[in-house]
Amino acid sequence: MSTDDVFALMRQAGELPYGEARTVMVEDALRRAEATGDEVLAFRVRVRLTDAYRYGGEPVKAFATFSRTLSDFDRDPARFDEEHALLWQMKATVHSLTLFPEIPLDRTHAVLDDMERRYLAGGHSLQAVYHYRNDVALHLGDLAAADEWYLKWRAAPRDELSDCAGCDPSGMVWHLVSLGRHADAFEIAAPVLNAELSCREQPQGILTSMLPVYLATGRLEEARDAHRRAYRLLRPNLADLGQIADHVEFCATTGNEARGLEILQRHLGWLDRAPHPYAAMNFAAAGALLLRRLAETGHADLTVRRPASADRPAADVPAKELQAALTAQAEALAARFDARNGTSRQGDRVRAILDAEPVVEHLPLTPADQRRRAVLAAGSAPRPEPEPVDPGGVTDPDALLDLAEERRFARDMAGATAAWRRFDEVAADPTPSQRARRLDGRAAVAAAEGDAETALAVWEEAERLLAGLGEEERRHRVRSRVGAMRCALGDLEGGLPDLRAAVEYFDAHPPEDGTVTGVYGRLAAAHLHMGDAALALPVLDRAAPDGPEETGEIEDLRGRALLELGRVDEAVGALRRALDAYREAGEDAERAQTALLLSRVLGHLAQHAEDRGAAQEEVLAVLDEAVAAAPARSLPRFGAHAERGALLLGLGRAADGVADLVEAVAGFTAAGEPGYALDPRVDLAACYLVTERHLEAAETAEEALAEYARVPERERDRDNERRCRVILAHAQRGLNEPEAADLYAALARECAEAGDHVSAAQFLDSAGELLTGLDKDAQAAEAFEAAAQACAAGELPFGVVQALRRAAMCHLWSREPDRAAATMDRARAALADLPPEEEPAIVWETALVDYDQARITAERGEVAAAHRLAASAVGGFTRLGETGPAETAARLRDDLASSLDGGD
Repeated sequence: MSTDDVFALMRQAGELPYGEARTVMVEDALRRAEATGDEVLAFRVRVRLTDAYRYGGEPVKAFATFSRTLSDFDRDPARFDEEHALLWQMKATVHSLTLFPEIPLDRTHAVLDDMERRYLAGGHSLQAVYHYRNDVALHLGDLAAADEWYLKWRAAPRDELSDCAGCDPSGMVWHLVSLGRHADAFEIAAPVLNAELSCREQPQGILTSMLPVYLATGRLEEARDAHRRAYRLLRPNLADLGQIADHVEFCATTGNEARGLEILQRHLGWLDRAPHPYAAMNFAAAGALLLRRLAETGHADLTVRRPASADRPAADVPAKELQAALTAQAEALAARFDARNGTSRQGDRVRAILDAEPVVEHLPLTPADQRRRAVLAAGSAPRPEPEPVDPGGVTDPDALLDLAEERRFARDMAGATAAWRRFDEVAADPTPSQRARRLDGRAAVAAAEGDAETALAVWEEAERLLAGLGEEERRHRVRSRVGAMRCALGDLEGGLPDLRAAVEYFDAHPPEDGTVTGVYGRLAAAHLHMGDAALALPVLDRAAPDGPEETGEIEDLRGRALLELGRVDEAVGALRRALDAYREAGEDAERAQTALLLSRVLGHLAQHAEDRGAAQEEVLAVLDEAVAAAPARSLPRFGAHAERGALLLGLGRAADGVADLVEAVAGFTAAGEPGYALDPRVDLAACYLVTERHLEAAETAEEALAEYARVPERERDRDNERRCRVILAHAQRGLNEPEAADLYAALARECAEAGDHVSAAQFLDSAGELLTGLDKDAQAAEAFEAAAQACAAGELPFGVVQALRRAAMCHLWSREPDRAAATMDRARAALADLPPEEEPAIVWETALVDYDQARITAERGEVAAAHRLAASAVGGFTRLGETGPAETAARLRDDLASSLDGGD
C-alpha cells in the first residue's frame, strides 16, 4: 500500500456524488491509509469519511468517525491539524443526534456544551452555537427557549464557522414558520433567494423551507418555482429524504396529487433505508396525507408499487392499505421521539401533517397543466345553434317530415328531432311512405348518437319498405347511407355494392329537385378508405355540388384523392378550392380540417421551395386560419396548435411556439388523448431548450419520456423518443446536472452501435465539457478519451487531436501529470493524420498542442522543454494572426524563461 494509492482513491471519490459509491471508495481509502501506518493520513481520510456518511444518507455511521477524529485531535492538536473541519462537523453532529430517538437528550446537550467550550476557546463567535441550541429547542417544542436562542443567534456576529448564506436563513425561516410568522420569514429569506449559493445544500434547502411561507403569503408563483427547482436538486439524494417529504406534502395541499404520487412512488423504496428515523417519520406522514387526498379526490381504488425490502416482497399495494401502514409508521416514530423528549412536539407535527387540508384548490406547476385545467373546467364547446324551430302549430304529417329533413340537412338535429317528435304526436296512423321516411329519421338520430348498429338496421328496414313502395329516388338515397354505414362497420364487401348502386341510379336518373352530392361523396370516401384513390376521382367528377358547402365537401375529397395519387400540385388546388368554399359557407369545423391538411402539404412543399421563407409564411397563414376556425377545445384545434407550434420552432421562433404547444399538450391531455400530446410535448421541450428555459425543458422532456414508456415497444416513434432524450441531456447540461453525462454516454453508445460515430463523438464531447465544468476532471478525461476513439472510427482526424488534447489537460487537472503527458504525446502523434491541404487548421491545432503540452511539461518540472514548446506555440499563433492566443502563450513562455534564468 502507498500514500499515492490513497490520494488517487480520494481524488476519484471527490468526483463522485455523495452516496453509496463515494462512501465505499472513501472507506477503501481509509483502509489503505491505515495499512500504510500513516496516522495523520488516516486521520484526514476519516474526517472526509464523516462527511461522506452524513451527505450520503448514513449519519449514524458519522458519529463513530467524528468521535474518533475529535479524540485524535484532542490527543495531539499540532499533529492532527484539522480543527476548523472538526468544529464545523460538530454542528451537523448536534443536529443529527436529535434525529435518532434512541439517543438520549443528555448526549445532545453534552455535545452542545462541548461545542460552546471549544468555540470560546478558539476565539470564535457563538453565532453557530446559538443556532443549534435553537435547533434543539424547536425539536423539543420549547418555543419560548427557541425564540430566546433565535434572538441571540440573530444578534451574534457571523464568522467562518457560521452556516453559509443560504443555510443560516433556512434555519431562521424554519424557526419563524414554527411560530407562524410567515411574513417575517419572507423578509429574512428575500435577500438570498436569488443569490448564487455554492453550498451543497443550497439553494434547494432554502427553497424547500420557503414552501409554507409562499403558500401562507399568497405567493403562489414563487411556491411553484421553488418546488420545481428544489425537488429536482433533492431527488437524487437519499440524505434529503426528509426534505423530499416536504415536497410530497406540498403537492398534497396544492391540488397536485398526481405529481405527489409520482414523487411518492419514486422514493417509497427509500423509506426502508431512510437516513434516520426523523426523515422516515416525515416521509411516512406526508405519504399518508397524499394517499388520503387521492382517496378524497376520487382515486381510492388505485394501487401503489412498493419495492421489496428484507422479507417483504415487491407488491402493488392498495392505496388505502398503504395509507394505513404509513400512518401507523409515522405515529409510532413520533411516539418514540416524544417519549425521549418528554414533549408532544413530534406527535403534534405528525397529526398536523396527516390532517392537513388543501391550501389552494390547484396550483398549476406548468403552463400546460394550467391550460389543461382550464380546458377541463370549460368542457366541450357546443356547435353554434341555429335558430330554434317550433313545430307545435303544424298538424300536417308530410309537412312535419319535410321540416325534419330540411333541418337535418342543415345539421340542426335538435330542430329535426323536434319535428319528428311532433310527427309522432299527430300521425297516429302513418302511411307506408311516411313510415319509411320516419325510419330514415330514426336511423339518422342513432347515427348521430354513435349507435352505428342500430342506425344500419333501421336504414335497412327503411330501404326495404321504400323498395316495396317503388320510391326509387328516396330508396337509393337511403341505400347510399346503408352502404356507408356497412363500410364504417368494416363490411366493405357488403357496403360497396350499395354505394355503387346508388351512384349508378343517380347517374341515370338525376334528381329534378335537390342534390345527391352526398351519394357521390360517400362512394368516393369509401374508395379512398380502401386505398383506391384512382376510383374515387371519376366518382367525384360526376358529382354536381349545389352550393359552397357541397363544393367544399367534394373538393376536399378530391384533394385527398390526388394526394394519394402523388399529384400534389393538383391536390393543393383542390384543397384551396375546398377552403374557399367552406369559408363562403361558414362551415368553420370543416374549414379547419381542410386548412390543417393543406398546411401539412404546403409545409412539405416549402422544404423544397425556391423562396422557402415565403412558402413557410404561407403555411403559417393557413395554420392561423385553422386555429381560428376550429371549434374551441376540439381535437382539430389542438392539432392546429401543435402544427403551428412545430412550424414556429422550425422557423427559429421558439419563444412564439411555446404558447401553441402548451395549448396542444394541455388540450390533448384533457381530452384523454395523451398519445396525441407526445409529439407536441417533445416540440415544447425543444422550444424551452432553445429559449434557455432549461428547467422547463428538462421536466417537459421527462414527462414525454414517461409517456413513451407507456407506449408498446412496436408502436413507439423511436426517432422522436431519441430526440427527446437528446433534448433532456442538453437541458440537464444547462442545469449543470451530472446525470446529463450518463445520458450523453448512453446516447453515444447507441449511435456507435448504429455506426454513427460522428454523433457518438459529439455526445461524448458534450459529456466531457459538462464534467469539466463540474470539476470532475478524471471522468471528463475518460469522456474525451472515448470521444477520440469515436472520432477515429468516424474518420474525424481533427476531432481526434482535439479530444486527446482535452483529455490530457483533464488528466493534468486531476493530478495525473504522467498520464497527461502520455495522452498529449498521442495528441501530437495524431497531428500527422490531419489532411495536408488544411494548413491553417493544422497550424492552429499544432499551436494548441504546443501550448497545452508546455503546461503539462512545466508541471512535471521539465522547464527547458516546456519553454521550447511555449515558444513554438507563440510562433504558430502569430503566424495565423491570432493575437490573443499568441499573447497568452507569450506570457507562459516568459514565465518559463524567468524560471530558467532563476535556476541559473
